Amino acid sequence: MTYAVVAAAFVAASAAVAVLVSIRLGLGPRWWMATALTIAILVVLTIIFDSLMILSDLFRFDDGHLLGIRLWHAPVEDLAWPIAAGFLLPSLAALTAEKGDR
Repeated sequence: MTYAVVAAAFVAASAAVAVLVSIRLGLGPRWWMATALTIAILVVLTIIFDSLMILSDLFRFDDGHLLGIRLWHAPVEDLAWPIAAGFLLPSLAALTAEKGDR
């Protein structure tokens, strides 16, 4: 199994949770914009810090399991985790927030 398959499954599951929470709680465009901004910031930081760690040889990826697309030095598959977190954490925060705090 490649990293891309695992990454796609996590992103799809977390996006589905975000959509379901959004529908259930009636979260509007403002929530989605905040979530998108959070994901964008996490992706940029991941590209920077993963690339620095890869350049420092702190870890390596098996190239046979990668698609080969890299942003700076970070493989595109590694961006799935901040994207999934960017969907899941705001969704969980919305679910656990008091009604007036949403």
